[in-house]
Amino acid sequence: MQLVRALATWSGAFAGLMLTLVGSLIPAAMLWPGVPLEVLPLPSTWQVPALLICALVCGPRAGVIASVAYLTIGLVDLPVFHDGGGPGYLLNPGFGYLAGFVPAAWLCGRLSQQEGMNDLARLTLAAIAGLVMIQICGLLNLLVGGLLGRWADPLPELLFSYGVGPLPSQLALCVAAALLALPLRRLLLIE
Repeated sequence: MQLVRALATWSGAFAGLMLTLVGSLIPAAMLWPGVPLEVLPLPSTWQVPALLICALVCGPRAGVIASVAYLTIGLVDLPVFHDGGGPGYLLNPGFGYLAGFVPAAWLCGRLSQQEGMNDLARLTLAAIAGLVMIQICGLLNLLVGGLLGRWADPLPELLFSYGVGPLPSQLALCVAAALLALPLRRLLLIE
């Protein structure tokens, strides 16, 4: 039983890592009702929802492993982050949001394992909790960096461009993550 659980965790982590890597390349968009239907581009990618889907479907361990692997790949100097990669990215204002992937994956995955989580509203709330964790980590990084004078841009501008600006589209993507996670959980018989 332990071997099966370990294989499931590592398989989920690998799938989550691949989803996150591919998701970082795909711009997000949503259909806008009208005649004809319009595609409205969003100022975000599928990177965060991909990680949240991994945590919602595979649990906290797989989500944390996938997020740590993603950060490791980016910090090793492979350009998987928005502005590239490498150890110098630690000093990027957006790195706090990326570092928030680890606690977000754990929180979202942990919430998804609670009893009665096989409905859209609860999975959406778990994904939003993960997004809130990412926002908290990112905002703390921006505030500490602002207090230390690390950023060239003014703090209010950074807070808007990294946190407040993308937040509405990311909330919509939390619903999309839950919509995708729900049938996957049912297919994999996750209760």
